[in-house]
Amino acid sequence: MPDHQRYILSVDLGTNGPKVALVTTKGEVVAHEFEPIQLYLLPDGGAEQDPDEWWHAIAAAARRLLSKDAALKGEIVGICCTSQWSGTVAVDQNGSHLMNAIIWMDTRGAAYIQKMIKGPVMIEGYGLRKMVNWIRLTGGAPTRSGKDPIAHILYLQNERPEIYRQAYKFLEPKDYLNLRLTGRFAASYDSIALHWVTDNRDLSNVHYDQHLLDLAKLDVEKLPELKRAVDILGPIQPAAAEFLGLPQGIPVIMGTPDIQSAALGSGAVSDYAGHLYIGTSSWLTCHIPFKKTDIVHNMGALPSAIPNKYFIANEQECAGACLNFLRDNILYHQDALLQEAQLADIYKVFDQIAEGAPAGADRLIFTPWLYGERTPVEDHTIRGGLHNLSLQSTREHIIRAVFEGVAFNARWLLGYVEKFINRRMDTLHMIGGGANSDIWCQIHADVLDRPIKQVKNPIQANARGVGILASVALGYTTFEDVSNHIQIANTYQPNPANRKLYDDLYSEFVGIYQRNRRMHTRLNRRA
Repeated sequence: MPDHQRYILSVDLGTNGPKVALVTTKGEVVAHEFEPIQLYLLPDGGAEQDPDEWWHAIAAAARRLLSKDAALKGEIVGICCTSQWSGTVAVDQNGSHLMNAIIWMDTRGAAYIQKMIKGPVMIEGYGLRKMVNWIRLTGGAPTRSGKDPIAHILYLQNERPEIYRQAYKFLEPKDYLNLRLTGRFAASYDSIALHWVTDNRDLSNVHYDQHLLDLAKLDVEKLPELKRAVDILGPIQPAAAEFLGLPQGIPVIMGTPDIQSAALGSGAVSDYAGHLYIGTSSWLTCHIPFKKTDIVHNMGALPSAIPNKYFIANEQECAGACLNFLRDNILYHQDALLQEAQLADIYKVFDQIAEGAPAGADRLIFTPWLYGERTPVEDHTIRGGLHNLSLQSTREHIIRAVFEGVAFNARWLLGYVEKFINRRMDTLHMIGGGANSDIWCQIHADVLDRPIKQVKNPIQANARGVGILASVALGYTTFEDVSNHIQIANTYQPNPANRKLYDDLYSEFVGIYQRNRRMHTRLNRRA
């Protein structure tokens, strides 16, 4: 059977819901389906989702996908999952979840993290000796915002002790899906990293470190066994195969979180080849051949999905989420002022409006920190805003400013990434839903002053990435061949006419944070 007739069933569990795709062993996404799920935001900083909703949404999408051509079922040679990272699912010994999943946006563990990281000598909010140990062994340290799995578990220890006692294992979302598929409790070297209890100095032997476990007061028996992202976890369980409408016995590959799968799906897999992801959140990263940490700007080298490689971990909390905010909370908020029906694809209208507005939006600046920020500042109390509004400001200016504000934050991050790798990134591959916008690609090229390569079918980068990962694991391709299979739809060059304008506005953008961060701390700290 030719390679193009063999497929990987890729599952990409995002915050908005799962995508399920058929990906050829060369990385071409030939068909896909999406199913939305609910996000539950709680007034105490909680952010949760129901794992049963994940599983039923995946099944609904998979069945629709496979109903298009029943013959394709027999050509599926592997299953591989990627998912939102930095989440926690508490499960019992039977694999049943004990409560909703705590996801990456949750900050309820912040107070317990801040207590844990203190020491007699402090630097950047961390006890010096503790920080040195974390960085030396793990490549980073727990974020003070409380959004890491270690914070989720500490929250459960302290405020939901009955859940902590009943929990057999705490799993990342991707590893929970693998449990549903195979019945095995396991994590990959990359997915476990944000627990900050593994020694990953030797990428061929990542393991739990007892000193770090003692520091966090975590019971190692409540954590899963560790494997490589390319390892085959086992065959799909009969019940799972029947539920998803799949043949029996298909191998399940360990898979990887979303940042790592996006890196593969972008085609930027060589050392220092950068990619920019614009989805609900955003990141700018590359693979690197060394271990390094920038604790001040919340960046570190963490295990990649590619064996024996690191990647630079960072994240901007709100990117595409800013357009959702604009749509749902401002322009189409369901109140008495709403007189018109929502358009089927409002984002294309946003593109047209932003393209028609002047560059720089008449010096109106939007700051995209609607849910705090992780990188290049780690600050869960900072909030967004529109700055320099005037009587002349229009809806067109506001929409353009939102597009540009996300790009300004990416430029802020780019500067520190380039310092981290000690070299300039000459081009960036752009992926995610935001990369479907031609004007947003051009704005990023202008603001970052870098050529932007728009990857073809950019919204499927994660599904394509784990399809590639599974193909490597099963011997159909190699990581060295990945860049040969990824197509570039367009390349956007920086417009020199906008250089000084965007340089000036970027300087003011960074200044807005510096001048207002203490005010936001006062406004948003919990009593």
